[in-house]
Amino acid sequence: MARQKVCVLFGGVSSEHEVSLMSATSVIRNIPTDRYEVIPVGITKKGRWLYYPGPVENLADGSWERYPDCVPAFISPDAVDRGLFKYEGGTFSRMKIDVVFPVLHGRGGEDGTVQGLLELSGIPYVGCGVLSSALCMDKAVANLVMDASGIDRCEWDYMTRADLPRLDEITDHLEKKLGWPIFVKPANAGSSVGISKAADRAALREAVNLALAHDSRIVFERFIRGQEVECAVSGNEVLSVAGPGEILASQEFYTYDDKYIAGTSRVEIPARLSEEKLAEVRAVALRAYRALCCTGLARVDFFVEEGTGRVLLNEINTLPGFTDISMYPKLMIHEGLGYDELLDRLIQLAFERKESLNG
Repeated sequence: MARQKVCVLFGGVSSEHEVSLMSATSVIRNIPTDRYEVIPVGITKKGRWLYYPGPVENLADGSWERYPDCVPAFISPDAVDRGLFKYEGGTFSRMKIDVVFPVLHGRGGEDGTVQGLLELSGIPYVGCGVLSSALCMDKAVANLVMDASGIDRCEWDYMTRADLPRLDEITDHLEKKLGWPIFVKPANAGSSVGISKAADRAALREAVNLALAHDSRIVFERFIRGQEVECAVSGNEVLSVAGPGEILASQEFYTYDDKYIAGTSRVEIPARLSEEKLAEVRAVALRAYRALCCTGLARVDFFVEEGTGRVLLNEINTLPGFTDISMYPKLMIHEGLGYDELLDRLIQLAFERKESLNG
């Protein structure tokens, strides 16, 4: 039986470019080669697409871009002559691909943009669709949907760049509504990029300026003292949930460095909760997954508040990290699913979703 061709997209133009390179390294190394042939396509920080036929070891440090056999390439939105088009020797050639695995984090990869291209192309792809990707990427809109769906989360508010002249007035409002400290986040960013914990008015102004460097809209959240736990959900119509696992951050909160550079945070699987509370977290994870129209996979993040025991949804990540230290594969492996089996399942869910849409 011929192997199916999986186009793995990696890199991208977002601030999470380097995380994508690490995730793609793990994905490419673990895709079952008896069933799938990997077609690697990288996207540079400037947005150039390159077919990359070189060794996987070159991805993480960015040297893949300088590989001599890289050639310009793109996925065509043409659903008739669909596939990957490579430009070599002054001409284009088409390579058939069966499915796309967009191992892209953040803007331009996890926000519905690539998903829209792939919908036009007619090629099945791993993960959530256009709507759910866009919803979950935007923390402000996702929060509004969760509020409307009756899913508990911490008190929050938001502002736009246009509101900056009113920052003193907004700070007065936030001080009364949320109290100190306040978490300040870009509405559209991941991997804790651009996030600050502000303890006073001066720190909040600095945090707002940092967040605005990453997005034009900002989300403010009340500080929650409690446990940070995460579930791994997979499926289209029939869902399964693994976890929750617990993040034991080595810093004040779970930062980008803590996640991907220092590697000093620890993970407890299962989370240090009662069986009743573990079941409650899993149930809310499934509710949130459906409320935000997710398919394929997502990681659902929570706080369990100290004292009250309230389960508060933090956010949903539609293409979570797939590095060796990432929670999503760790949770699935803890459930007895090998990394290669997990990737196989996600690819098959992509075909299943495509078939159901064609119905």
